[in-house]
Amino acid sequence: MTKSQPMDSQIISEKPPRIEKWFRAAIKADASDLHLKSGMTPKLRIHSRLKSTTGSPMGEKQIEDLVFEIMTPSQKKFFQENGALDFAYQVGEMDRFRINVFRQRSRTSMAARRISGVIPPFESLHLPAIVEKIAEQHDGLVLVTGPTGCGKTTTIASMIDHINVTRGCHIVTVEDPIEFLHVDKKAIVSQREIGIDVPSYEDALRSLLRQDPDVVLVGELRDYETLSAAMGAAETGHLVFGTLHANNASQTIQRVLDLFPQEERDLARQTFALSMRAIISQDLLPGIKKENPRVPAVEILISTPIIRKLIAEGRENDIPHAIRAGAGEGMQDITESLRILIEEEWIDYKVGLR
Repeated sequence: MTKSQPMDSQIISEKPPRIEKWFRAAIKADASDLHLKSGMTPKLRIHSRLKSTTGSPMGEKQIEDLVFEIMTPSQKKFFQENGALDFAYQVGEMDRFRINVFRQRSRTSMAARRISGVIPPFESLHLPAIVEKIAEQHDGLVLVTGPTGCGKTTTIASMIDHINVTRGCHIVTVEDPIEFLHVDKKAIVSQREIGIDVPSYEDALRSLLRQDPDVVLVGELRDYETLSAAMGAAETGHLVFGTLHANNASQTIQRVLDLFPQEERDLARQTFALSMRAIISQDLLPGIKKENPRVPAVEILISTPIIRKLIAEGRENDIPHAIRAGAGEGMQDITESLRILIEEEWIDYKVGLR
């Protein structure tokens, strides 16, 4: 969204909003998403598949009444003027929903992503062991990439939690909206939400260094200004985490450079080569085991001298070979990840041949 979302806290009412019935149904069913659309019964995404609930089809006014009840007046005004709104809603102490209300065919719809209040440890996420070591870096840029819904937010939350438990430092997150809530442990964690604590990513990053951070999370590197500020923080001795939509490490590098104006790309390439510490590219696949219905396939790129040289020289086509050759340093390509998942019987052979 180009316009800044309204800065408001959620309205607190003694009586639970009616939409909580549906959020609690999603929690009970262990669903990842809830969808409300005019003329359709509410649907839940369970283990990657959309399933209809037993409710009746909802009308336009019924959906608007439900979603407007959990919006502040300025959020409602913003939605009516712009046609879409992102915000978060807390259910109880453990679950949070990332909500997008939007218009389609002039009617109001809602998609709500469930974010568990429990931050899962690395082991339960089935991430490669090197991810924990990446989280123990003290400076540089770490990118977690992949398609929507691939678990990027969860992976970073687990890495932030590891830092929180093991390191006395100041962690600052800039998110739109805040998803996982971090409680101060060994570290101090300051979480800033776009539209509530600060108007925009640009404003948040402009004042970032005055907040004495050691570790920074930028929810999404979506434009030149955000990426430039994140790389600047990484260059000045901070550990910076960010997400991008990209399918693999090579594509991530190209996406980063494409965000810079043409005349700045040569300098951006050199800066990125020096500041990047790791790229974690992942996708969630349907698993075989009932207790693990979705399992990540993960590609890992580590900043080694040869990787930095390839990036600086614009040789992205040689990155896949360098990843395969760097297995001893913790790197792995997606093919190796799929092989391991098949061999250890986490996914079906046909899924691995996707």
